[in-house]
Amino acid sequence: MALTLARRTTLMPPSAVREILKVAENPAILSFAGGLPARDLFPVDAIAEAHNWVLTHDAALTLQYSTTEGFVPLREWIVARLTSQGIKATVDGTIITSGSQQGIDLAARVLLDPGDVVAVESPTYLSALQVFNGYEARFATIGSDDEGMKVDELETALAAQKIKMIYLVVNFQNPKGTTLSEERRHKLVALAARYNVPVIEDDPYGELRFEGRDLPALQALDEAGVVIRLGSFSKVLAPGLRIGFCTGPREVLRAMTIAKQASDLHTGTIAQRAAGKLLETFDFEGHMSRLRAVYGERAKAMLVALEKHMPAVCKWTHPEGGMFVWFTLPDGMDSQTLLPKALEHKVAFVPGHQFFAGTPPTRYMRLNYSSCTPEQIDEGMRRLGEVVHEAVAAHGA
Repeated sequence: MALTLARRTTLMPPSAVREILKVAENPAILSFAGGLPARDLFPVDAIAEAHNWVLTHDAALTLQYSTTEGFVPLREWIVARLTSQGIKATVDGTIITSGSQQGIDLAARVLLDPGDVVAVESPTYLSALQVFNGYEARFATIGSDDEGMKVDELETALAAQKIKMIYLVVNFQNPKGTTLSEERRHKLVALAARYNVPVIEDDPYGELRFEGRDLPALQALDEAGVVIRLGSFSKVLAPGLRIGFCTGPREVLRAMTIAKQASDLHTGTIAQRAAGKLLETFDFEGHMSRLRAVYGERAKAMLVALEKHMPAVCKWTHPEGGMFVWFTLPDGMDSQTLLPKALEHKVAFVPGHQFFAGTPPTRYMRLNYSSCTPEQIDEGMRRLGEVVHEAVAAHGA
């Protein structure tokens, strides 16, 4: 007998990335599909030592239930870090989440009713779309270019309809790798304040800049209290810790805290206390310098390999940080039809259509460079290039 599921479950398709990762687990396949940080750069010894210390010196509290808001010393470290970046954060205005993904879910849970409209970049982060669909939201899709979300289009959308929330990844966007320009940041925050619309500033990649200059966070520009900022240690320490954080207006943070109580009581105490100990004793700046250098090298290797192996009619973004390149096939082509052939050539990517709300274009693919060596990147782009050259020739582009 089949049980009846809630209607909203039909609005949450499975993640294309997760499904492809199941196939790409084959060690013979060079995978550029996942948004995976480099596992060879995880600070394994330091994480192990931190866990050993808290379990040896503070086991009773480390293994006990804790507060929903999160471990205070960890929140203090985060606030100090954010303050150094010009963000007016406070410990009371910061909560620890189970990855920044939970932050998206909690924000949507307390801000959205069924039928509410969320303004999102086109394309945008796939798993955020999953969350918003789950809360039965509708979408206002805002175009994007090499400077991020087209804020002039956002202004038109705000004037034309009631928008309940604006969501965007501000730095080295997933999937495009592009960054919202400084001019657009100022204008977006001003628009959000004028229309009194909350902005979810999702920034899991901001620490991973390897070129150019840092830009001010939206929350650093926010005088009206409309920006809710999400961050994560998944991309800079290890995703298995599941440590994210959220800062924002007190009334929203309070509602998110209550929602989190109903969801999981609190993020894992062991991981929180170990992360707090690690950051107290670990050379975080040295670790970040190494990450940025390696990711910069791998990004350059991918750009060189694309130039070397791909047809001239294809285009791609040139990120200054983060983990992704967005690849564009000639008009009329469908990247999804290339995936089976790519897997035959032992290389994997993510077709771009699932990163769009509404009717998606089909000629894009997302490529991740952070989890492969330069040699693997060159070989992977050679394999993928063979598939793309063949498809482009058949298409007549």
